[in-house]
Amino acid sequence: MQTIKFRSRGPYVSYLQELLGKLGYQISATGYFGNLTDAAVRDFQKKNNLVEDGEVGIKSWTVLIDKTRPAQTLSDKFLGEQDLRDFAQKHNLELAAVKAVNEVESSGKGFFVDGRPKILFEGHIFWRQLQERGLNPSTLSNASNEDVLYSRWTKSHYLGGTREYDRLEKASKLLPDPKVKEAALASASWGSYQIMGFHAKKLGYDSTQTFVDQMYIHERYQLEAFGRYIAAYGCINHLRSKNWAAFAKCYNGPSYAQNKYDIKMAQAYQKHLNHQ
Repeated sequence: MQTIKFRSRGPYVSYLQELLGKLGYQISATGYFGNLTDAAVRDFQKKNNLVEDGEVGIKSWTVLIDKTRPAQTLSDKFLGEQDLRDFAQKHNLELAAVKAVNEVESSGKGFFVDGRPKILFEGHIFWRQLQERGLNPSTLSNASNEDVLYSRWTKSHYLGGTREYDRLEKASKLLPDPKVKEAALASASWGSYQIMGFHAKKLGYDSTQTFVDQMYIHERYQLEAFGRYIAAYGCINHLRSKNWAAFAKCYNGPSYAQNKYDIKMAQAYQKHLNHQ
């Protein structure tokens, strides 16, 4: 594992924050090792007879992972080589292309360390989903729930990591109405490929709840949802032809170029093609 410390950034920091969150530290998975993370690390080190230097090296990683080890091995839910091969064969896609898309478009892993699928709750989508179910979000909006219900997109209310489930639960309980819970589930993106719940019906799932239940099982079901998505929205033809710009635009939207998704996928494709 990579050694990280104060002011480090990246996926290892997010993973650290997830682990600390599971141990009860109130830290958002921001991917930045700031003052709150530093204080939590030093507190953890103190409580576990480690050197209190704020650096997360091999010893701190070892104890952290051991302390947060789930009853079920999380790796049992991860994609394997055969899953990608089966997906490529099922959808008539080149394996190197599938691996490239999986590398760039997946979020690294589909589950948090507590075994629940990764999510990000979107309050502006929740606003629209309530409207689609005949509910007026304006009558529910107030200062106490402005973090889960708002009419325009903002990232200011994101908590990151498992704390997004706190936001999801809060939204689902705004009213004791099953339509509110369904709207809340539809307003989160789920799993490795961050498929929004409101796509469930178009992707062939019986309900949003059925889709969500599948996301809990294994990353291969998250991959299946991704396959359904790119087929339903026409992206799959661009993937077959390796038209990376067209695929990235179809899947990520017009802002794909800012993040260079097409360039990253082209490079990843060439890498995987050379290692076949």
